[in-house]
Amino acid sequence: PALTSCPQVQRALLALTVPLETLQAVKVRMLQAMRKGLSRQTHAQANVRMLPTYICSTPDGTEKGDILVVELCQSHVRTLWVTLLGDGNQSPQVLYKIFDMPRDIMQGKGEALFDFIAQCVRQFLAGISSSQHRLPLGFVFPFSCRQTQLDKAELISWSKGFSCSDVEGKDVVQLLQSAINKQELHVDVVALMNDTVGTMMACSMGGKSCEVALVVGEQQAPCVPGWWVLGGLRQCSPPSLPADSGTNSCFMAEAQQVEMAKETSGRMCVNTEWGYFGDDGTLSDILTPYDQCMDQESSNPGEKRFEKLVGSLYLGEIVRHALTTLAAEKALFTGSSVAILRTKDVLKTQQVLEIINNEEGTAKARRALEALGLQPSEQDCCRVQQICRAVVSRAAALCAAGLAAILSHICQSRELEQLVVNVGVDGELYRGHTRFREILQSVTGLLAPECMATLVPSVDGTGQGAAVATAVALRLAAQRREVDQLLAPLRLSRADLERVQALMRQEMELGLGRESNAKSSIRMLPTYVCGTPDGTERGEFLALDLGGTNFRVLVVRVALDGIHIASEIYVIPTAIMQGTGEALFDHIIQCIMDFQLKQNLMEQVLPLGFTFSFPCQQLGLDKAVLLSWTKGFSASGCVGQDVVQLLREAAQRKQHLGLKVVAVVNDTVGTMMSCGYDDPKCEIGLIVGTGTNACYMEEMKNVGTVEGDQGRMCINMEWGAFGDNGCLDDVFTDFDRLVDEKTINVGKQRFEKLISGMYLGEIVRHILLALVEKQLLFRGKPCPKLQTRDIFQTKFLSAIEIDGLALRQVRAILQDLELQASFEDSVLVREVCQTVSLRAAHLCAAGLAAVVEKMRENRGLAHLAITVGVDGTLYKMHPCFSQHLQQMLRDLAPKCTVTFLPSEDGSGKGAALVAAVACHATEP
Repeated sequence: PALTSCPQVQRALLALTVPLETLQAVKVRMLQAMRKGLSRQTHAQANVRMLPTYICSTPDGTEKGDILVVELCQSHVRTLWVTLLGDGNQSPQVLYKIFDMPRDIMQGKGEALFDFIAQCVRQFLAGISSSQHRLPLGFVFPFSCRQTQLDKAELISWSKGFSCSDVEGKDVVQLLQSAINKQELHVDVVALMNDTVGTMMACSMGGKSCEVALVVGEQQAPCVPGWWVLGGLRQCSPPSLPADSGTNSCFMAEAQQVEMAKETSGRMCVNTEWGYFGDDGTLSDILTPYDQCMDQESSNPGEKRFEKLVGSLYLGEIVRHALTTLAAEKALFTGSSVAILRTKDVLKTQQVLEIINNEEGTAKARRALEALGLQPSEQDCCRVQQICRAVVSRAAALCAAGLAAILSHICQSRELEQLVVNVGVDGELYRGHTRFREILQSVTGLLAPECMATLVPSVDGTGQGAAVATAVALRLAAQRREVDQLLAPLRLSRADLERVQALMRQEMELGLGRESNAKSSIRMLPTYVCGTPDGTERGEFLALDLGGTNFRVLVVRVALDGIHIASEIYVIPTAIMQGTGEALFDHIIQCIMDFQLKQNLMEQVLPLGFTFSFPCQQLGLDKAVLLSWTKGFSASGCVGQDVVQLLREAAQRKQHLGLKVVAVVNDTVGTMMSCGYDDPKCEIGLIVGTGTNACYMEEMKNVGTVEGDQGRMCINMEWGAFGDNGCLDDVFTDFDRLVDEKTINVGKQRFEKLISGMYLGEIVRHILLALVEKQLLFRGKPCPKLQTRDIFQTKFLSAIEIDGLALRQVRAILQDLELQASFEDSVLVREVCQTVSLRAAHLCAAGLAAVVEKMRENRGLAHLAITVGVDGTLYKMHPCFSQHLQQMLRDLAPKCTVTFLPSEDGSGKGAALVAAVACHATEP
């Protein structure tokens, strides 16, 4: 009743209360500010800086070894020796020592500051270690830095009373390393972080994974029995080591969203520097007159608006200004002189926290006020307590809005319906006040209902946390070296690819020569296709596409307004596939007749193009001898026979006289012809799918295996066999050999086994097995499913490499294979997939570069502009293959401008167009 009867106090309390709708708006503004800070385009104008820390993983519990930590505090330097035992970080052994820092060092020369820190390290090590091996050091540097590596960070600006000269804009890691080297210490600075990152890492110890950290107010370093402090064992209450009286946060962001960093895969911890939130005026609707007065008296007016609403350095001052205003309005301390309240910093945040205590709060208020010379009534003490509660509650609620923004951002960026996460928290506001903790937890839940956040109190985040962060960095660096060593043979250099290009050219020349053809691994088969479409072809044509258990019959109408196709798919029963040749070709003729009947074509004799996708020796455009069956076919009486003649004989048996086979082609030639109708410059065909092959228009004078010197002929390269003679042996890795050994054609189709979709998944599977064996993947646990051949299909590579695919989805793909992958595992599996598919694309580019350069030289051109008709699931469906192929081709054949035109139905439409061109050529 005493409170409600005073309108001035009501007004003050209302001004200090932020409604839920406003908190929701603050959360949205924070999200916008975070995205602005993450974007390269808007980062320079951002208040919430979202600085990359290059911490890319949290502990997995295997970290072990001795780590040094140096922590720069406001008036001390703390050095620690932390021994991690690889036991899940359950029981780290810690020794530490605190060194008072002279005031003049904080404001003197930068060199003197770092020399002082290095001297502290030397004194510390002198008391505990005579080891001659190099020690890793983690540096806790609680100032805003522009970090470009874990061990490279330029100071943006000093704060907290520091103003050392010649440091801003310099790499502070290098400055410390140079000072340590002057002391002749065997110490390497391997990681720099701030106290907030240390808090997150400390809270990830003991088996808990923590991906967010929040600091509100001063952090303190605890004193554990057995720690060495100032030269002796100390087992008393901890010394106060204030690292920061403000507020900050950090979290593990998706690396591709951190545009200011070089990393693009996995995750990276981002230091938000959210204390600057609102410096652009976005919090003006929340600021009270008390906040404005406090800001004007601060050392940095207009800056760190959010921190001044939340940080413990300022809460006492906000309360003081509120009390001063209420006293001036005669709502407090009537009859007392209140001049003391106009003195800055007379009321401390610690006193505010004591006053809001329910049981002893009013008594604490009385003592604090009387110590200032005031004579408060009981009513005054109650009203002061209410003001203190309002200020602290507002700070907690605003912290919750910021935390909710981070949680929602993580949830959205990972495309989760619900986020479950641990949040490491430190700072005197969180530790020292139950109400603050309750409001922070409950308001966060209201503002981010899609997130389940567990708040985990930090234990010495700046010490143990920094040690763990350094140990994680060392673990990742060691793993990176092993992974790079394992994948190195698959990472082909520009020189490697130029050598492959030269070998392909050499094999092409051998394959074209009459005498040298047998020595070449590339067969360079003449197709007797001597022209590509010129757009004047007209008429109706049949096409037959036989290449597997299903085959198609098509009618293709080539007209002025384009190409129109009608088709039907027919099944070849296994009994016919593996029966007699007569039965097979009788079945095919029967299906052709069925199709012609349905299309009202029985009365017409239409030219037919036959796509026959089995190994053949072509002796003419309409004559091809079957060399061997593949794909499950084994019909008798066919190998060594002309397949066109077998088809004609079957037509005679069925008394089907309306069949006119004019051309037999493979799918690669069909692809070139299909695209050639749309683009007259298309003179190359490329297939990169389950298998791979290429064809191109060669000068007849260079084709030694066919009579005649005039014009051009399409050459079916059969380049999948490139390297079968051993010329690519040094490109083959141990993983490729393991794959080759389990194929039905060991030692054959070597180039195809490096490139095509049939084999890439198997290469990846063998690499993953090697990584598991080396304890680099899946924690080294046995993966029985991964032992299964062909379990890792090439389509998984395409799915895993989709740009922007959340790692959650990568993990889901792996879990479908019964592979329990961690976040880091998912990153590594993606890297393996990228390495294998990149090599495939680059090798394909090297082969194609040999082709286009030969064509350019054949034609005596300084520059060749040409189009490649391309088909195949790997080229069309893989998210990066085509891009990598085209980029490397530009590098390897800079004198050629190559356009890629995806084919539509090369084996159907293309076969019909071969027939159309052949008929067009014979017209008078």
